[in-house]
Amino acid sequence: MAAALVLRGAAGSLLGRGRRQGAGQAGLAAACSRSMASKTPVGFIGLGNMGNPMAKNLIKHGYPLVIYDVFPEACKDFKDSEQVVASPADVAERADRIITMLPTSHNALEVYTGPKGILKRVKKGSLLIDSSTIDPAVSKELAKEVEKMGAVFMDSPVSGGVGAARAGNLTFMVGGLEREFAAARELLECMGSNVVYCGGVGTGQAAKICNNMLLAISMIGTAEAMNLGIRLGLDPKLLAKILNMSSGRCWSSDTYNPVPGVMDGVPSANNYQGGFGTVLMAKDLGLAQDSATSTKSPILLGGMSHQIYRMMCAKGYARKDFSSVFQFLREEENL
Repeated sequence: MAAALVLRGAAGSLLGRGRRQGAGQAGLAAACSRSMASKTPVGFIGLGNMGNPMAKNLIKHGYPLVIYDVFPEACKDFKDSEQVVASPADVAERADRIITMLPTSHNALEVYTGPKGILKRVKKGSLLIDSSTIDPAVSKELAKEVEKMGAVFMDSPVSGGVGAARAGNLTFMVGGLEREFAAARELLECMGSNVVYCGGVGTGQAAKICNNMLLAISMIGTAEAMNLGIRLGLDPKLLAKILNMSSGRCWSSDTYNPVPGVMDGVPSANNYQGGFGTVLMAKDLGLAQDSATSTKSPILLGGMSHQIYRMMCAKGYARKDFSSVFQFLREEENL
């Protein structure tokens, strides 16, 4: 196991030791890591709105990739320079560091434990990093199965949205063995500006679920406030400016405003295309609801938000960005 970890640790364990031994040796270790990275492929599974730019940032940092997506067309951006394979098992056969970015708990279970899953051919000592947002209990279950194969599993969900994924400014919330954190961080820092260790397996998912519940609540609140202000005769850009210099300021208002025409480069400026789908927000709120039930935690606004996003999915908003709640409110009031 230790020898295998050294092989996998081209990017991780060398850098981790360098940081402990001082700045000079850290630089040497990082240089060595980058050199070895060019010879050591990284697996990447799941090339959707988030996974695609995340994978591209790994390439920009010198990591050759072995990639797979259940939809072959998702791999079209990578066919010229990267290894595109036919299954998650094929990825595991060619890479001993693998990142997965998948929509649901079911997808994660299939990719890891299915008939052609990673665990069918995973190498001992491999580092498997799951950046999906899934049930913490599923992360713990996967960690146990991975451990049986002599490999290491860490949950590492992300926050920041598609824009941050493109810019390499994501926040990663990492759960797993602390001694493996340096190895994971070496890869994650290529895609994010904040990589935070949260504790044991499942704690990264717990942090992400809490974050997304708050995001859903704040997006609904921003949409309601903007809609009310517009109905009261305020110019939406002026109202957004006032909110963003006042106590109502939040990410949903100053970075990802849901009102068309207020901001450029956000889904509301593109008919709510791209970004983070309403169906995925509903899924995450369902995870929050399940966690609240299991821990007997009251989430009154979280529960209401869950119902709103489920209603949106039923009324044709499933594939639109979750900020389309503003459009949903406008349409509902006209019924």
